[in-house]
Amino acid sequence: MENKLVQSVKIGKIFNIQRFSVFDGPGIRTVVFFSGCNLKCLWCHNPESISNKQQLKFNCDQCIMCGKCFNICPNKAHEININDGLHIIDRSKCKVCMNCTKECYAEALVPVYKEMTVSELEKSILTDEEYFKQSNGGVTFSGGEPMLQIDFLLEILKACKNHNIHTAVDTAGAVGFENFEKILPYCDLFLYDIKAFDCDIHKKLTGVSNNLILENLKKLSKVADVIVRIPVIVGANTDEMPKIADFLSSLNIKKCEFMPYHKLGVGKYKSLGITDENIFDTPDDKMMGEIREIFRAKGVFQ
Repeated sequence: MENKLVQSVKIGKIFNIQRFSVFDGPGIRTVVFFSGCNLKCLWCHNPESISNKQQLKFNCDQCIMCGKCFNICPNKAHEININDGLHIIDRSKCKVCMNCTKECYAEALVPVYKEMTVSELEKSILTDEEYFKQSNGGVTFSGGEPMLQIDFLLEILKACKNHNIHTAVDTAGAVGFENFEKILPYCDLFLYDIKAFDCDIHKKLTGVSNNLILENLKKLSKVADVIVRIPVIVGANTDEMPKIADFLSSLNIKKCEFMPYHKLGVGKYKSLGITDENIFDTPDDKMMGEIREIFRAKGVFQ
């Protein structure tokens, strides 16, 4: 296959590119995070990824109080807290014009996502090509939900295969199966999230039914390589583990990965002006061992 940059005018909304990851597929990987998600998990550690609309992110620890944002904001959304003298944002006044981000050289004020063409993203990915070759790694598209930007995802997957780069897509699966069929020829691996088996519990935890998610996994496991990823959230879905294991044992699933809840994303809620985040407990080693044994007994965890 001829190695050349793909020319495309399709635009993707990308909120982060993480390099040298070793947890999102085989080898050393570059992980590209897409904005927009059709689930709203109570424990989400990437809350900036949920909306597909632009948002203003304020990293208050980086603010140097230069005052430029106060002067340029047309809606006077930037204020000084009278109690502690610190910079705050009145989100009710902010119209997300992003004028302040252009003046903030300290990068305390930044837009959540960046719009990129396929060619721009392709060039960024190719800077890590040697690491992929040396480690049998590649690129993983995550989010958010990358399948919601299916046309852009398809084109960047094609571009990666044009360079013989291993590709993986991390998805919650809540999209029409026709979207999977579009990208199957260009995707080497799917990382597929299962958060609960009971439909009512899943809806309570994520805001949506899991009927489509489970049906898609049944179909996908017959035609693609799939690693199922299961978040472990104490007090939310831990009682669901035996039922998930039973379900997976009936499918062509050879590997599961368990992702214990962590609190690393808590500060992100504050940076977006969100105050209603849910904080759960992190599972201990004993609980994680017991969960692994449940799945090992069903033959879906090595």
